[in-house]
Amino acid sequence: MTPNAESLREFFKDPESKPLLDQLDPGAVPAHVAIIMDGNGRWATKRALPRLAGHQAGAKAVRESITTALELGVKVLTIYSFSSENWSRPAEEVSGLMNLFVEVLEREVKNLQAEGVRLRVAGRMSDLPAKTRKSFERVETRTADNDRLTLVVALNYGGRAELADAVRAIAESAAVGELDPAKINDATIADALYTAGLPDPDLVVRTSGEMRISNFLLWQIAYSELYVTETLWPDFNRTEFLRAIIDYQQRSRRFGGR
Repeated sequence: MTPNAESLREFFKDPESKPLLDQLDPGAVPAHVAIIMDGNGRWATKRALPRLAGHQAGAKAVRESITTALELGVKVLTIYSFSSENWSRPAEEVSGLMNLFVEVLEREVKNLQAEGVRLRVAGRMSDLPAKTRKSFERVETRTADNDRLTLVVALNYGGRAELADAVRAIAESAAVGELDPAKINDATIADALYTAGLPDPDLVVRTSGEMRISNFLLWQIAYSELYVTETLWPDFNRTEFLRAIIDYQQRSRRFGGR
């Protein structure tokens, strides 16, 4: 649904948003925005706070991005919450993050329901602590019928692991005669990914200024537009989100053509 001009003006009240809002084409908002949320630790360090405080502030930025995506009419919002490589971080930080996920989910589930947001997890759920895994599974089930926005949480996620899991599933199907190897194509692989059934991201946003994709959605972002901002994730507010959308709308997407 195309966002309403009056509603947008009411939502984007920050003076910095006004000139951006004047440039917005409400009919050309990307359907799927994926975000590499980076900079929580640096945000905390700059304030002499423990790293977990940065993750807590980052959770508030997630809420801001959900609200903004809903206002703009984005249909899918994917957030890179915890990579398969993040297990190498200090045990105290990992444990704090796993507990924070549960805390945020319990706090947010009513909002997600009221706003029509469907939660979907992408990643190896079996490796998560039982409490965290069960909390996500409960919210996934509870929000399964919502259709205003799909919030994809990439959790214990790695792009290479996803592709390995997809290849394994395809190979197993071929081995038992359910799939003809000669008929394997792009759609076969896409249907075996964690994101099966969802459109590929139109726009990938990375905060904190790092110029890399960090093993994120390696198959899905083949033709996504990339937007990198120096803003640390906890400071990524609705104005910053709008700025990314405006930048996206100024691109010419050719998908390999001229």
